[in-house]
Amino acid sequence: MNDLPVLARDMTAQRSYDAVIIGGGHNGLVAAAYLARAGRSVLVLERLDTTGGAAVSTRPFAGVDARLSRYSYLVSLLPEKIMRELGLRFAVRKRSVSSYTPKGDGGLLVGGGPARTRASFAALTGSDREYEAWEAFYGRTAEVARRVFPTLTEPLPTRAALRDRIGDEDAWRMLFEQPIGEAVERTFADDLVRGVVLTDALIGTFADAHDPSLLQNRCFLYHVIGGGTGDWDVPVGGMGALTDALAGAARAAGAEIRTGHEATRVETDGTRAAITYRTADTEGVVEARHALVNASPQALAALLGATPPAPAEGAQLKVNMLLTRLPRLRDRGVDPREAFAGTFHIAEGYGQLATAYAEAAAGRLPSAPPSEIYCHSLTDPSILGPELAGRGYQTLTLFGLHTPARLFAADNDAARAALLKATLAELDAHLDEPLADCLALDADGRPCIEAKTPLDLERDLRLPGGHIFHRDLSFPYAEEGAGRWGVETAHANVLLCGAGAVRGGGVSGIPGHNAAMAALGR
Repeated sequence: MNDLPVLARDMTAQRSYDAVIIGGGHNGLVAAAYLARAGRSVLVLERLDTTGGAAVSTRPFAGVDARLSRYSYLVSLLPEKIMRELGLRFAVRKRSVSSYTPKGDGGLLVGGGPARTRASFAALTGSDREYEAWEAFYGRTAEVARRVFPTLTEPLPTRAALRDRIGDEDAWRMLFEQPIGEAVERTFADDLVRGVVLTDALIGTFADAHDPSLLQNRCFLYHVIGGGTGDWDVPVGGMGALTDALAGAARAAGAEIRTGHEATRVETDGTRAAITYRTADTEGVVEARHALVNASPQALAALLGATPPAPAEGAQLKVNMLLTRLPRLRDRGVDPREAFAGTFHIAEGYGQLATAYAEAAAGRLPSAPPSEIYCHSLTDPSILGPELAGRGYQTLTLFGLHTPARLFAADNDAARAALLKATLAELDAHLDEPLADCLALDADGRPCIEAKTPLDLERDLRLPGGHIFHRDLSFPYAEEGAGRWGVETAHANVLLCGAGAVRGGGVSGIPGHNAAMAALGR
């Protein structure tokens, strides 16, 4: 490799590191902390002015002291092992309600204890059958979670080894071999209950319940195995509290973090790598034994000058809101503080989800867009300034489904506005007052609401096609070319530590952990 040029003034005087990590999102910070704690010299290069990537907290509304988790909202897949081993000062809280799904002037509440949940199922369906089926179904997935989740921070098991570890052939077929729609339809009779179950297979994934690719199964699996329980918890202080803690852990272990530094090229001979970077006013090169890329597979290919993988396509609408109060519900049997504490499902009956998918696949925005909402500040009011909290303000975050990036290609602004209007209309159908009457105003008198389409996420965060997982999720076992840890690339000393790695996706830190283990030769 040719001699490297002198580094720019804004960089450390050190020219060579054991590891250079490209991208300061949460996975890159996990990798940095592990490698630095193992005594390796580590440099993190982050394009943006702050670390955290999509796992950040920001104040999106002018003059308003509300620090919202802007892109990613809840924590499930982050292993306790990573928190413990890195000594993170970060906490999560359980939500008092799992979910609420309105129907007419009633609805289905899952939470508040078994007796209350059973009664809600009976009121909706007329018997205990669906509740008992629910308990049996999620009892089975909980057992799968208990067995599978620990493997995510171990070397990749073979398909046969994972199947043996699960030890339940019916569960294996249901999750790994047959479209999840078959199990949903076989297990549940009620359309609304079926829809609530299916949503876990569709978050950030554009697929039908019976898609033969089993893309929906892979999404479902990752949504029910987190922490070995499947629980989705609220990050205290917002998602930025996690990435701030990770950055602190990496720095405390000796890692150097440089923001405003964009990596533009990686050259390697398999043993040493040269990473070219640029800042606002200069360029430079730094050398490393290992380059860990905390970015998409498309970005990895671009850095290496290689052929990019097939394009990815995101399929979600993300909406952040601040309210002066929670809206009243048409369902007078449920307190809004309960309904919005968990996941509030909107237009997510089984038939509605199928219709929305078919419309989007045909190139049209869904006529009744499915989405789900939750209120972070009910569980963790610390994200609100004292004055807002004292006045009863609340946050809402909405995640819309079945809105692939292709629907926004012609006119992103117009499609975003139309979709947001239709999505809020579906919510308003279940409220006793318009949501617009509850929206707070920012310092300029504008409603506190922002919406992000897949194209917005691609622009803001360089997520390929706005895909929140960087690419389609994979099953958590070794397939051809996956490598020992699922982070390996065609170059021995270049590792993929972003969400596009095997066992990537979601706020987990797992690809970062696994890339660090691969770099350490474990």
